[in-house]
Formats: sequence, structure tokens, C-alpha cells
Amino acid sequence: MLTAPPLDPRTHAFDPATRLAAAELRGLLPDEGWSFVTPRPARAGNARVSLRARPDLAASQVTEALPGEGLEVLAERDGWAWVRTGHDRYLGWARADALRAGSGTRGEELRVTALRAHAFAGPRVSRPIVAELCAGARLTRAPGEVETEDGRRWVPVLLPDGTGAWVQEVVLSPAPWADAAEFALRFLETPYVWGGRSAWGVDCSGLAQLAYAALGLALPRDADQQQEALRPVETPGRGDLVFFPGHVGIMLDGRRLVHANATHMRVTVETLGEGEYGGRLAGALTGFGRWPA
Repeated sequence: MLTAPPLDPRTHAFDPATRLAAAELRGLLPDEGWSFVTPRPARAGNARVSLRARPDLAASQVTEALPGEGLEVLAERDGWAWVRTGHDRYLGWARADALRAGSGTRGEELRVTALRAHAFAGPRVSRPIVAELCAGARLTRAPGEVETEDGRRWVPVLLPDGTGAWVQEVVLSPAPWADAAEFALRFLETPYVWGGRSAWGVDCSGLAQLAYAALGLALPRDADQQQEALRPVETPGRGDLVFFPGHVGIMLDGRRLVHANATHMRVTVETLGEGEYGGRLAGALTGFGRWPA
């Protein structure tokens, strides 16, 4: 007799305290005593949205939703929303006023490719900044022509809340990356932030997820999930992931890795087996993973 795999509370929406669960779990949980809800679409607003372990500002951040990213809302209480991210189905609690209802504004979607960027009130660098953006943020092309100012090309956009703004075309320019390592190296010296997913602050698995997403490859959120998703390899190559208990890095070659770490509190490059920290990493290594061919 086949049995269902255990439900992961990070990605399966069920709350034993309130006996509330997403409708797709009907049949995997006892019908008696559980209420099943159909998630409704939402999206992150103009700023990065912190998802927390509990509906409490003192609770740990578990991940972030980038501006304009899709979400699902399962429940709301006391100004908080229990949400699930659209791209990796990761669950957390966000302030309800940081969200926007619906799946997004109709129109051409634009993706920010610059590590960090700003949206402005008008097509001039001297105009007020109206939003803080990052790689992966989603905007909508607004009606109107591109305006040129001193050789700069300004694109009219709509922010996730529908507000009009302007960004320079360069922050939207496609960036073909040779591999995940090349993308990750752009994050060198970025501050380490638990649960972070942007160049304003990133954690180890967030960096790995962003680097693979830049290649169009969807990784899960946490290091253990990423290790399970990839094909184990004995000898690592550039762009493969390297795993440790609760930690992940991106290999630059057979020995060097780039990773966001709380030892240096930033993104750094280490060599396995070299120096005190490199020695500790080599001793704790649990394996390498490669995207399935």
C-alpha cells in the first residue's frame, strides 16, 4: 500500500493550531476538524515583503517576496496575511498592507536585471526616488514613449501598486549569464541577511536560488531542498552547488566557492581546505549537486 510523503510545513499550507489548510491538501489531512481554503492571488507591493515564521514583527524572517512577485493569500488576521510565494511555494506571514490584491496589472511585464536600482518620479536622476528595486522585481510597461536625457533612456513603468514611475532602460537590460557562478560573483560584499533574496541583503540559499533563476532554472528555497532537487556529483564543476549542514555555496571551480555567510556577514569567496574557515567548510561538506541534464 502506497503512503503519501510527509507534508513539509515550509511548502504545504496547513496550520495545526488553527486547523486551517489549503484546499489541495484535502484527502491528505483528516476532513474532520480541518477547514480547507482556496488561496486567492496577490502580489508583493512596491517594496520587498518580509515573510516571517509567525505573525509577529519579532519573529524570524523566513524569506522575502520581491517587488511585484506573485503570492497566494490563505488567511488574514490582525493585520497579517498567511501567504505562499508563487515561484517556490514557500509559506510565511507578511504584513497585509504590504500586499496588493490580484495577480498583477495587465500589460507588458518588465523584469529588473540590475542588482540594485530605483524608480523615480520622473525621467531625471534629480527627481524623487519612489521605489527601491532589485534583480527579479517585476514592473509593468506604462503607456508613453521612452524619454532621452543626456544620453540616458528612461522607460515609463507602473509599480506593483499601479503608481506611475520611471526607470532607466539600463536597469532592465537583458543580461546573458554564462553560468550561476558568474551571476553570484556580482553579489560579492553584499550583506548577509537571514531570509534575504536580493542584493540589499541575501542568505546562502537565497543567493543560490537567485543565481539559478538568472539562468531560467527554478530552485527551491532552502539548502536542504536544493540538495534534494539536484543530481549528486562526486567532482564539482563551475556553477555546481556545494552543501553543508544548513548551508550552500556555488562552486567557481573544483575548490573555490562563492557564498553568503554569517561568518563574514557578507558574500565572500572561500577555498575548501584553505585557512581556518576553509578547513571547517571542507570538514563539514555533505556533497555537491548539479542541475539535472
